[in-house]
Amino acid sequence: MSGSYVSGSYVSGSDAVAATIRVEGARILATLIRTVGDVQLAEDAVQEATLAALNSWPVSGVPPEPRAWLTVTARRKAIDILRREHARPTKEQDGFRMIELSRSDLPSDDVVHDDQLRLIFTCCHPALAPATRIALALRTLCGLSPAQIAAVLLTTEAATTKRLTRARQKIAAAHIPYRVPAEDELADRLPAVCGVLHALYTAGHAPIEGTSSVDVDVCTEAIRLAELLHALLPRESMPKAVLALLQLTEARRPARLDEDGDIVTLEQQNRALWDIDRIDKGIALLNDSLRQSEGQADPYQLQAAIAAEHARAPSYAATNWSEVLRLYDFLLSIAPSNAAALARVVAAAEADSPATGLVLLADLPPDPRWHAVRAELLAREGRYAEAADELSRSLEGPATVPEQRFRERRRSLFSDLAIQVSDCP
Repeated sequence: MSGSYVSGSYVSGSDAVAATIRVEGARILATLIRTVGDVQLAEDAVQEATLAALNSWPVSGVPPEPRAWLTVTARRKAIDILRREHARPTKEQDGFRMIELSRSDLPSDDVVHDDQLRLIFTCCHPALAPATRIALALRTLCGLSPAQIAAVLLTTEAATTKRLTRARQKIAAAHIPYRVPAEDELADRLPAVCGVLHALYTAGHAPIEGTSSVDVDVCTEAIRLAELLHALLPRESMPKAVLALLQLTEARRPARLDEDGDIVTLEQQNRALWDIDRIDKGIALLNDSLRQSEGQADPYQLQAAIAAEHARAPSYAATNWSEVLRLYDFLLSIAPSNAAALARVVAAAEADSPATGLVLLADLPPDPRWHAVRAELLAREGRYAEAADELSRSLEGPATVPEQRFRERRRSLFSDLAIQVSDCP
């Protein structure tokens, strides 16, 4: 049996392929896109290299340098694809591509980093619709499947596949450049780029069916890309705010799940497990970002400020819920969203009462998380039977595996409590 160590644990050959592709695939793809100038061709070559690894590594063992193996194989696969497509009208250009692909040296880390930043900005070009930018970046930067992307964007796998196909076609037809934009273009492009990085991190917390834990590799990659963007644009406040938000969010990750992979609510989390160094870095980045923007807060600064309030509190009860509520009000005034509105309801319930939260909740459109929040508020008022019914409704929609298990346990608990209450004289 062959295998490898990935992130400190033994994995089989097939698992090692998946882990390596998740970590290295986007880096290989970014450089290959620059080389061949064709997103679809590069994706096909990386996909064929992945299949070759899946067939070879479980038998021969994971190579000492898996990234190098995949890079060389992807180059060869790209050459094969170009040769197969002999009727292409760009034969002369393909000849230059083949020369570049035939090189034996591997790109340096600096070159790979630059290629990934070029890829970020290409995916986030203004000619593409906002949801398409995020979908394309999640696919090319992190190798997420259409099913995973659909879960993040709350759409269907079929719709996501069509969106990705149209995006590649538009990049080719519109000759969207593969480069970091000029300084005068950054203001229009940064919000989209920052949105992609935030969505990329969020994707790491949306495991697909059959998994139960946070995909740490995706989260780590999002933070690394945010650090690269911040290093590229140190005078811009928004990349700094995004990095602050991701650091503050990641700081609480060790306490979010128990040893069985089940959700631990913020109220029950062991704050001793929080990463103090990340919290300090996040708050420092937030303060720097606020100074740079001169009081003009953006959505990421406000979300980071909310995360900082939680990070500062020595306990759940000691949280400054009035300040959290104020920050959510500000956030909703400049960047309204259902997620922020739902989080504001929770803050209002903590700052005032569950009854206040229920009143505010009635003004929001129901979805699975809406039902889950209403269940918790009803339970705090002793209305356990209604709470159990709400959790049943919440399970009718999409949810991560840990969310599903958590809601099922809470539904069982509230059902038992409802029986106990009804049996009391």
